[in-house]
Amino acid sequence: MTHRIVIVGGGAGGLELATRLGRTLGKRGKARITLIDANLTHIWKPLLHEVAAGSLNSSADELNYVAQAKWNHFEFQMGRMSGLDRERNCVHLAASLDEHGIELVPARTLSYDTLVIAVGSTTNDFGTKGAAEHCIFLDTREQAERFHRLLLSHYMRAHAAEGHQSTINMAIVGAGATGVELAAELHHAARELAAYGLNGIKPENVHITLIEAGPRVLPALPERISQPVHQTLKDLGVTVLTDAAVSEVTDEGLHTKDGNFVSATLKVWAAGIRAPSFLKDIDGLESNRINQLQVLSTLQTTRDENIFAFGDCAACPQPDSDRNVPPRAQAAHQQASLLAKSIARRLEGKDLPIYRYRDYGSLISLSTFSAVGNLMGNLTGNVMLEGWLARMFYVSLYRMHQIALYGVARTGLMMIGDKLSTSTVPRLKLH
Repeated sequence: MTHRIVIVGGGAGGLELATRLGRTLGKRGKARITLIDANLTHIWKPLLHEVAAGSLNSSADELNYVAQAKWNHFEFQMGRMSGLDRERNCVHLAASLDEHGIELVPARTLSYDTLVIAVGSTTNDFGTKGAAEHCIFLDTREQAERFHRLLLSHYMRAHAAEGHQSTINMAIVGAGATGVELAAELHHAARELAAYGLNGIKPENVHITLIEAGPRVLPALPERISQPVHQTLKDLGVTVLTDAAVSEVTDEGLHTKDGNFVSATLKVWAAGIRAPSFLKDIDGLESNRINQLQVLSTLQTTRDENIFAFGDCAACPQPDSDRNVPPRAQAAHQQASLLAKSIARRLEGKDLPIYRYRDYGSLISLSTFSAVGNLMGNLTGNVMLEGWLARMFYVSLYRMHQIALYGVARTGLMMIGDKLSTSTVPRLKLH
């Protein structure tokens, strides 16, 4: 019987792994690979802040799972994991419904020989009062597009009120990469919208506040990166509040624990992550306080060698460290590459390689205004980058993801198409 590999989660890591295994094991008939995701299309999660601001058309950059599966010798099934039966080696999938509640695909069960869980993470609001009710999270394309629609509705109402200048207050909780990049992208969007004639809200009347509970922006990155980013945000007119933990969110704005109030009609929560709640102790697997599955350095779960987990949903130890692998895109990319080899070795009865996280640096894009970061490697050492060069390296991260999915030749053609389209088509999405 052909070995059955089931991958749950079509994010960057899961989709890359399915594609790699399909091109090797699937193409040669050595295994049957099935990818499961709740959506029909994929968009790279680090781009969602651009979707929210309207500077990226998500329809143009999305990938269809069915087509990707056809091209790369794996199967795709639409569904959301709802349970696990380790004794019978099967995954339970809930029924898939459309926006009207009509069943598209019924509930069902899939059997596996090797299971890989790569369901990513969701935003962690830490139980803050009112956060879930009044803030928008940017975990999915739908959430990002919802924020964009709300932003445009403010502009359209102001545009209809001729002769009256309106203001808009926006607050972003969390000054990690997503919060910082979103703040810069929204500042750019304000200028673009005014240039397109929606000048009922002038750029100087767009007030953006970035709120961080820690002592500085980008707390997970070196201070020499956070300092120039903080200064650039200030130069753009973004109000940056540090050491300001949010205690409550209301319809009118946000209260901080030190007694301040930030007025905001549009609020985004971009602080903290946790794995989806259904993973908590699922069928006896070991998980931590933020629902991540505990894995060994081989990426196998601690209580079942037939189940692997990686990416943001896995708590993977780092050798010689008391910290786990950080929840970053480069870690998921590295783990997907390793697992493609590991699973092939497992089918041959060979020992599995150990995963060791390699930090190749961090890059932060501040829309069209700037970029900053550092590159780390054996040849380059630790090199600080700013401006145009940093921006080019930042873009290259997405190109690496595309190459993993499409190959070099097709990615090159897509780059040419992107260059032609951006020279003739307005950058900002106005619908």
